[in-house]
Amino acid sequence: MSTPGVFSGLKVLDAASFIAAPAAATIMADFGAEVIKIEPTGAGDAYRNLSFQPGMPVSDTDYCWTVDDRNKRSLALDLKRREAQKIVHDLVLGADVFITNYPPPARRRLGIAYDQLSHLNERLIYASLTAYGERGAEANKPGFDSTAWWARSGLMDQVRPDAKSLPARSVPGMGDHPTALALFGAIVTALFQRERTGKGAHVGSSLLANGAWASACFIQAGLDGAKFIPRPPRSEALNALSNHYRCRDDRWLLLAIGVAQDPRLWPVFAETVGRPQLAHDLRFIDRPARFKNAQALIALLDEIFLERDAQDWMHRLEAKGFVVAVVARPGDALHDRQMRENGVIVPLSGGGFTVSSPMWIAGAQKAQATPAPKVGEHSDAILREQGASDDEITQLRAQGIIC
Repeated sequence: MSTPGVFSGLKVLDAASFIAAPAAATIMADFGAEVIKIEPTGAGDAYRNLSFQPGMPVSDTDYCWTVDDRNKRSLALDLKRREAQKIVHDLVLGADVFITNYPPPARRRLGIAYDQLSHLNERLIYASLTAYGERGAEANKPGFDSTAWWARSGLMDQVRPDAKSLPARSVPGMGDHPTALALFGAIVTALFQRERTGKGAHVGSSLLANGAWASACFIQAGLDGAKFIPRPPRSEALNALSNHYRCRDDRWLLLAIGVAQDPRLWPVFAETVGRPQLAHDLRFIDRPARFKNAQALIALLDEIFLERDAQDWMHRLEAKGFVVAVVARPGDALHDRQMRENGVIVPLSGGGFTVSSPMWIAGAQKAQATPAPKVGEHSDAILREQGASDDEITQLRAQGIIC
């Protein structure tokens, strides 16, 4: 029998914006936590506008908001007002986790700094997410994953087709979602510690730290004084069997074929791509020869892979045990059976699908994914749960403290 709701009974206050910090709360909601999204009155979290910005995929739906704020209730408060801060403080009394990404000075001005909340509830796990860390000259510096995670880590410099190409831009959330996992891990570790001590804790992470972690192999190389070799163009890659090729249907196929580990695989590969004679070609007869003549082999494979569609090649090569992948496009996920069967893509109540958090626990079910809330959609209900009367709620709304 399954046990739904690993975090059932846990109350999480998500007083954060955009992606990385709120997505940590989304993971907790997926596993049954009650998550209250505390956002500004009026337009709410500025992240609500990202889906409709120029250059983003065009849609009538707020797809960014859906994936990162599903399964939450929205409480819209003007935290610059003392009355709104009191509402948050009252909620903290019964909360388990408080998540924010406001810079340290803003936290204090809004009455949500760690020492302003922790004395109210000694069991509270206070999780803060910053761009560049809590200390140092850049502690209060604003940043997004494109700046603090992608550019600052060196990934932007390294992940480009070749040394002469322009640095590549990241896609929205590319660094935020891995960072959310780190913040989630810190929260769960603190909850485990609380089971032993009875005490809460202040935990956190940063886009900077997670960018360094993502680029750790190359950063460590730099720390050790390694010499970096400029990346050559695809046509001049050093290993033709670890490269990508355009296919007949204009899709790309990525090869990650470890022939070096088993020399017997080269004749099998040659046979599979319909060129058995390559197995005896002295230019490619062994690993050193294939490396030496990589450009000639790439040129041959460029011609070969144009003969079939990418999926056809993938099935043929995978049938022989080779590791390959079609370079996917975002829309492919809707038809990806493997993603469906493994709970990567899950149904959204009311219709459609969404991307689930990337983990599972045997015997435990995730909550049914529900649509992300409208601004202040649950303000009245949450305040009533806190003991507010209808007249008090009407007055708070008339004063602009809630919406």
